[in-house]
Amino acid sequence: MSSEVLFMGGFLLLVAAMLAIDLGLVNKKDHVVSVKEALVWTCVWIGTAMLFWLFIAFRAEWIHGITTFEHLAEINALHNHRLELDPAAPLEENIRLYRHAMSLEYLTGYLIEKALSVDNIFVMIMIFLSFRVDPKYYHKILFWGILGAVVMRFAFIFAAAALVQRFAWVLWIFGGILIVSGIKLLFEKEEGEEKDMRKHPVVRFISKRFRMTRTDYNGRFFVKLRRHWYITPLFLVLIVIEGSDVIFAVDSIPAIFSVTLDPYIVFFSNIFAILGLRSLFFVLSGVLGKFAYLKIGLAVLLTFIGAKMLLHGIFHVSISTGTSLLIIVGILAVSIVASLIFPPKEVAQAEG
Repeated sequence: MSSEVLFMGGFLLLVAAMLAIDLGLVNKKDHVVSVKEALVWTCVWIGTAMLFWLFIAFRAEWIHGITTFEHLAEINALHNHRLELDPAAPLEENIRLYRHAMSLEYLTGYLIEKALSVDNIFVMIMIFLSFRVDPKYYHKILFWGILGAVVMRFAFIFAAAALVQRFAWVLWIFGGILIVSGIKLLFEKEEGEEKDMRKHPVVRFISKRFRMTRTDYNGRFFVKLRRHWYITPLFLVLIVIEGSDVIFAVDSIPAIFSVTLDPYIVFFSNIFAILGLRSLFFVLSGVLGKFAYLKIGLAVLLTFIGAKMLLHGIFHVSISTGTSLLIIVGILAVSIVASLIFPPKEVAQAEG
């Protein structure tokens, strides 16, 4: 357990250092993030995630401090990796199997979270437009929003892992949630979403119970006026962003549990994906409209993952992680290519 705590502590220090560099050294002043700057940071975050994948591929046993076959067999059973370990073989051979499984699980979980985060970007854009937020404050709001998401997801993931380890049928509930979410996303109507944003229950709750200003006071979340503290509209937007992330976590975290039951791999893949969400927002915000069928692809993706969980839990039919990765890549590729080759009439007319 001590090795796991130390490893997690080191990982959180890495995340904190990168966020400090992002906000403290690179983005000291509020400004409109250019596509070029966003592309650079997107590459940085994806590159860091892939370096961590390489680390897992070569040193996955460090996460749990595995040094003996007995410990490896215990972790294999606890997290249901379903590896065919051979006690007669050298430990290094069994470790190699473990590294391969862990790296594949991490990569698949990362891809799932990255894909689902695109839908989160749709919602973020609508929130910013609805509240008429100055684009130069987007980065600041997203930074603190993602920092809050890291904390919330840490608690969510390890609580869910504890439930799954104690009650296996919880995975059936996760699978049902994902199927319902996929069907809901497939038939979800987009018109009128921006108007409804101001009727958000969080907005109404805070507006009735706290003093609020009408202006943003140069990007501040709180301001003291006439001996009283007031909430600015930017803090309200931040709270709504956090609320939307909680909703998306209900989909994305169970989705990664369909790939692995190791809470550390779920957390690592989840966090690396959402850390890059802020820069990805600025890259995709101007072109998301071109991918008209991406939501359909995400709906199919959620439904597939939910069905996979139910098939394994109820009928004991397993789909390997490698096969799942290929299916997920295929679903996303088809939806993106179809959007570019066969755009809906309204998209084609807008571009023409």
